[in-house]
Amino acid sequence: MKRLEFTALAAAALLLLAVPPASADLCVDCHKTVTPGAVNDWQLSMHSANDVSCSDCHGEGHTSAADVAKVSLPTPQTCANCHSEQVDQYTAGKHSKAWVVMNAMPTIHWQAPELIEGMKGCGGCHKLGYKSEEEIRALAADGHTYGNASCDACHTRHLFSVEEARQPQACQTCHMGFDHPQWEMYTSSKHGVRYRLKQLGILPEDAAAPTCQTCHMAEGNHAVRTAWGFLAVRLPMPEDEQWAADRATVLMGLGVLDPEGNPTGRLEAVKAADIARLDAADWQQERDKMLATCTECHAKSFAKGELEKGDGMIREADHLMADAIRTVASLYEKGIIEKPESYAYNYPDLLTFHDAPRPIEQKLHVMFLKYRMRAFQGTFHASPDYSLWYGWGEMKMALSEIKQEAAELAQH
Repeated sequence: MKRLEFTALAAAALLLLAVPPASADLCVDCHKTVTPGAVNDWQLSMHSANDVSCSDCHGEGHTSAADVAKVSLPTPQTCANCHSEQVDQYTAGKHSKAWVVMNAMPTIHWQAPELIEGMKGCGGCHKLGYKSEEEIRALAADGHTYGNASCDACHTRHLFSVEEARQPQACQTCHMGFDHPQWEMYTSSKHGVRYRLKQLGILPEDAAAPTCQTCHMAEGNHAVRTAWGFLAVRLPMPEDEQWAADRATVLMGLGVLDPEGNPTGRLEAVKAADIARLDAADWQQERDKMLATCTECHAKSFAKGELEKGDGMIREADHLMADAIRTVASLYEKGIIEKPESYAYNYPDLLTFHDAPRPIEQKLHVMFLKYRMRAFQGTFHASPDYSLWYGWGEMKMALSEIKQEAAELAQH
């Protein structure tokens, strides 16, 4: 009896062996016809060279054209199986918060779904942030199946090249345009010009020429944090009384402080999103990291002075910005224009963006998110034209327009 049982088990095992599991060869044979570009990229990749097969990232549920819905789409946790240090760094940095930050904007749900969930607008870049399982399922149910891996925003699939992600062009898709033209600033700076000349072979390979990654991902750290954060607001308040008052006004415009100067619920959202430095030690830690990077090429005194010029430009830009915010706030206070129902306070809300109801409030939004950003970012990125003509100069003109329009409204 025992011999018969053993024979039956052996036969079952042989039967199972006769049905091979999904393999890279099977995937390649099919996808050479279905998605030949993806196959070619994978064959060129380090994954292929190190026997990382399709099922390692996509699971073993999908084995034929009849069960495509069973394919697994990678998330950062998938990548963490092999790249845990990099994923841990990414998790601690601002890029991982991108999806949360986007959805925290007060009027984001007013936008066309193609721009957000469809990832043809804000979602196209903010997709690299972490999403909950529920969000991923909801996106997949609506046909939005890409953008969950996050890592592939820089190491594009299926090549997943480290060398690609080290190039400044890897940052270009997202860090350009209206509110953060870092690509344009960098490429027009001497840093960017020299690196492009290196890429063209005009300058020698060992010539000093930093990339975005040199400064913002020192030693390959995937956290990508900066001293001032994206919005260039920080706590505690400065000792300079004028700057402290101006920064408080900017924080009120962001809804982080109420019109009386008290913290609001948005302050917690800012903390969670890591878009501002909220204590002196955190700010200094990031500034010290940048100084260490700058001094690889420059004298410490020079590097320190250049970074302080950026701080000074934030101070000057805040003064113009605060004047504009107070001008619009006074219109609400005096009843000259009606506060929008969606605004929590009798104060302009800078985060409503282009959904602001009137031209004067939209000019305020453009002044903050476009011109103020360019004034200080251009300084930090060593791009004089962006700092002056596309930033500071535009702020001055926008402030004049806002004041004139406010005066005209007051006369009616």
